Amino acid sequence: MATLSIPLSPNSFCLRSLTPKRQVFPIPQFHSSITITCSARDGSESKRSLFHLKDIKNVACGILAVWALTATSPVIAANQRLPPLSTEPNRCEKAFVGNTIGQANGVYDKPIDLRFCDYTNDKSNLKGKSLAAALMSDAKFDGADMTEVVMSKAYAAGASFKGVDFSNAVLDRVNFEKANLKGAVFRNTVLSGSTFNQAQLEDAVFEDTIIGYIDLQKLCTNTSIGADGRAELGCR
Repeated sequence: MATLSIPLSPNSFCLRSLTPKRQVFPIPQFHSSITITCSARDGSESKRSLFHLKDIKNVACGILAVWALTATSPVIAANQRLPPLSTEPNRCEKAFVGNTIGQANGVYDKPIDLRFCDYTNDKSNLKGKSLAAALMSDAKFDGADMTEVVMSKAYAAGASFKGVDFSNAVLDRVNFEKANLKGAVFRNTVLSGSTFNQAQLEDAVFEDTIIGYIDLQKLCTNTSIGADGRAELGCR
């Protein structure tokens, strides 16, 4: 239950209540009942009336809508369990095909499990592939050509990307926690929403990287980024 009070005058006030229901899975659905009433005091008498001032009502609606979305939006836990390792004998080769429908929203027809796979120095099979939402933790991509790859929402924690060329790639909302990205090239690469907690970024190139201001501030806290990389990013 959220209650918002908006002063109208020294002796009057307006209340609005919003009661979101619990989420229903598998498809989250949010419903709410909204009541807007006002009461005003005139001496010892109290009167209740409907509030019809459109501008102030819209402000109240906007504030409570933001609160409702913030309070009810699902959040992925940091310690979320990953699915069991795929037992498909050719699962590592799925990276050479990629997701047939997966694009920037991390949608895929079938999950790609590349955990513990080794693509060291692969110069042709990964370029331009769509690996949206792929599971890539503890895999090795050292020296690979991954230009123009789409890795939206991929989970690459603990993976090794030493010297990988990510030029013109879309790497938004990727988890690179504790990944080895030494010497990686992020030239004209989209990095918005990606996390680099404890990642190794020595000698990484960030020329013309596309990243949001808040994400940039977080990235700049990584002390492994060299002077040249910090200058390219504009870290202060």
